Amino acid sequence: MWARPVGTAEPWLLLAGPRVRWSLAVLAPVGGRMEEPGPGSLEAGDAPPAAKRRRLLAGEEKRPGRGERYVPPPRKRNPGVSFSETHFAETRYYFEGGLRKVRPYHFDFQTYCKGRWVGKSLLHVFSTEFRAQPIDYYRAAARAGRLRLNEQPVRDLGIVLKNNDFLRNTVHRHEPPVTAQPIRILVENDEVVVVDKPSSLPVHPCGRFRHNTVIFILGKEHNLKELHTIHRLDRMTSGVLIFAKTAEVSKRIDEQVRQRQLEKEYVCRVLGEFPENEVTCEEPILVVSYKVGVCRVDPKGKSCKTVFQRLSYNGKTSVVKCFPYTGRTHQIRVHLQFLGYPIVNDPIYNMEAWGPTKGKGGEINKTDEELLRALVEEHRSKQSLSILDISEEDLKPIVGNEECDRSGYCTKPVEITPISTDSCRTEVSKDQKEAEILACSPNSDTRPETHEANPEGASSSGNQAGENPEGASSSGNQDGHTEEKDPLCEECKIVRQDPSPRELVMYLHALRYKGAEFEYNSKMPDWALEDWDES
Repeated sequence: MWARPVGTAEPWLLLAGPRVRWSLAVLAPVGGRMEEPGPGSLEAGDAPPAAKRRRLLAGEEKRPGRGERYVPPPRKRNPGVSFSETHFAETRYYFEGGLRKVRPYHFDFQTYCKGRWVGKSLLHVFSTEFRAQPIDYYRAAARAGRLRLNEQPVRDLGIVLKNNDFLRNTVHRHEPPVTAQPIRILVENDEVVVVDKPSSLPVHPCGRFRHNTVIFILGKEHNLKELHTIHRLDRMTSGVLIFAKTAEVSKRIDEQVRQRQLEKEYVCRVLGEFPENEVTCEEPILVVSYKVGVCRVDPKGKSCKTVFQRLSYNGKTSVVKCFPYTGRTHQIRVHLQFLGYPIVNDPIYNMEAWGPTKGKGGEINKTDEELLRALVEEHRSKQSLSILDISEEDLKPIVGNEECDRSGYCTKPVEITPISTDSCRTEVSKDQKEAEILACSPNSDTRPETHEANPEGASSSGNQAGENPEGASSSGNQDGHTEEKDPLCEECKIVRQDPSPRELVMYLHALRYKGAEFEYNSKMPDWALEDWDES
């Protein structure tokens, strides 16, 4: 079903002209997600376009008959790429234990009715497609006024959905902490902003991350707005990140990216003594799971090429420069694993789950399903399951229904630490879009979010900053700030152990990006220095 998008979509989200094919969007904070509000729409009451007015006058489109529920036409979009002050004001940061944290806040997820929902009741849709929460949660959310259909509160979940119905769900949103290390601006001029991105920060809002992202921090703390993303780095990868200030500059540099005219140079620290001679790896890479974020070398995968050069060896680990000539997901990490030299602290590709040789030479001897189960079991045994950041709906097929509780974590005792390893995909083909969007949830960080402005400058949750929706209460936290507690929010009932700043670093860094007219460099990270102490 082709549906009009809710809000602004950047080029990497477009699938077909002015209309975008959206897959399942979620109404709840766990197990899926709806599109997020941001800049770019007119109010619901705006007059229909001239062409539609002519069709109405000609009798080609008729209002529903007496007794039928009227559905307003979709709102007209006003294309844009930026977030506004309204979005930045949704919540505030605070710093604690070397971490940047976001105070929980109320937020709206929203979507238009999907084609497969037409003619079905909300109760049916919730019970079959949004199973991360029990149906009692949605009943409670409706009673609290959190569910809205065409901006009217939903009291009866038995209401039957129609085409163009607009759904909105208010949730209490919690974001994982990231490193408190500041974003260092390397270059700023009339055309670009180039930054040195710290590890653990996603580039743009995706999954559970919104304010703890490079885009939001630059807007809120550096007054750098309306930036166009040129390329992306995985969340756990640090280093050079380029933004364009105008669409023209973005198009010019993006053409160099598409033509593979950019020279990219990374540095990493790997296990073992890497060969002194230059090593080239051209093994094709296949995505094992978009939901978990795992890839491997496979003849059926996409072609790619990475060149490696050793810089130093300290008797245990080697510092290696990496020159990727393509931009596949996790390309450097997967190629290093294949060569037998995984990144020292890679939480996916340096795991025993891959077998005795940890996947060296592509030797895994497991089916994809067995591999995913082994990865989950290994993290569970180490009390680090949440590092994979999998929603309950995605976890159940891997470990079985009986071993997972409603919050998406296995019922065996585990230490819950809100860490995840991937960022939004750096290269996604059209045939991967639906699988990836279906995989996305507010508990994962694998999908870029779309955004649409709220009318009349309202905050994205429909509440001004500091105001509590119906049923919310407040309590003090450990830094003395009064923090909202939401009776419907499962996250408010969980005490999660913070990661240490060291856990939020992976030893992979984008050192240099060079194009036809520019070259941007960052300094060598401490862990890549020859005299670095690993203790």
